[in-house]
Amino acid sequence: MQKITPFLWFDNNAEEAMNFYMSLFDNSSVKNVLRNGPSGPGPEGSILTASFTLNGQEFVVLNGGPQFKFTEAVSFVINCDTQEEVNKYWDALTADGGEESMCGWLKDKYGLSWQVVPVGMFKLLQGSDPEKSKRAMNAMMQMRKLDLDVLQKAYDG
Repeated sequence: MQKITPFLWFDNNAEEAMNFYMSLFDNSSVKNVLRNGPSGPGPEGSILTASFTLNGQEFVVLNGGPQFKFTEAVSFVINCDTQEEVNKYWDALTADGGEESMCGWLKDKYGLSWQVVPVGMFKLLQGSDPEKSKRAMNAMMQMRKLDLDVLQKAYDG
């Protein structure tokens, strides 16, 4: 069992969100589900809490009600090995009401913030030539979905 587990508060759509996230990531599965009984607090049979894994990382969801919403103050980073992987996650997470933001950030249809990042970008931003790295950083600051080819071209000049 991991020592620190992200715990996500939803307003009555925790099961839908959990299933959506599991459909996106390999090595994902439901670990445990606690459903509401006849005395609630939610509708009988609906999830109260559930634990699951996404690519081996454990998460917990709660149908807690409308009191709390997600903010950009907390986000999950998806480190992508290829541009195709960036495109896959970006397209899936912005679909059906998700919102693009800047510099690889987005909100999914549930309001949860994600950063979809090509790991090759860090080599460019931390390169040995500060001027080249600055050009790559300036290019990144103009993007919504990160494009490693465009960042490389900016780096190369």
